[in-house]
Amino acid sequence: MFYKLSIFVAQITENGCEMTRIADLLFEVRMLKDLNRSGYAFLGAGKESIAEHSFTTAFLCFVMARLEPDADAERLISMALVHDTGEARTGDLNYVNKHYNSVDESHAVSDLTQGLTWAQDIPDLIDEFNQGETMEARLVNDADQLSFILELKKLQDLGATSPESWLPFVVGRLKTETGKQLAREILGTRWDEWWTRGYSE
Repeated sequence: MFYKLSIFVAQITENGCEMTRIADLLFEVRMLKDLNRSGYAFLGAGKESIAEHSFTTAFLCFVMARLEPDADAERLISMALVHDTGEARTGDLNYVNKHYNSVDESHAVSDLTQGLTWAQDIPDLIDEFNQGETMEARLVNDADQLSFILELKKLQDLGATSPESWLPFVVGRLKTETGKQLAREILGTRWDEWWTRGYSE
């Protein structure tokens, strides 16, 4: 009886430890809502948190999975969702910052997922994203850029001038035909056209 009770208590303790680590992970990832993407300071207009960017990237991948039926939809969306989670620890460095600072992303992600064996998916997905070799990784990399293109187009439609010089560079990073086609449609559509199309009193 005592032996069985000891096993039961040990299982609860182990489960409790894991649930505590999950809570830590959730609070850490939640930090992405409070951390802003740094490039907008150089753009001189706009503002976006890392979490807002990740959501838009993930939704773009939800759409891309419907346009690319050969892609693994779950992997595509999961990769988009976690691709910037390391920035909860490192912050966001834009391309100018990266000339002077180096970030150990793999170390940050390893610490973020420590003690959660099932969370090994996260560093694996981030590695796949960074290598950009699979169909899913190429699509997510394009979605990453398309998320920024959406923001730049909105700012441009609202009268900001800096997106005009930034957009060619961002569009030039696109690798897939689906990504390029979506970019053309985004750039050819006013940001609020969905609201005004068919408008009547």
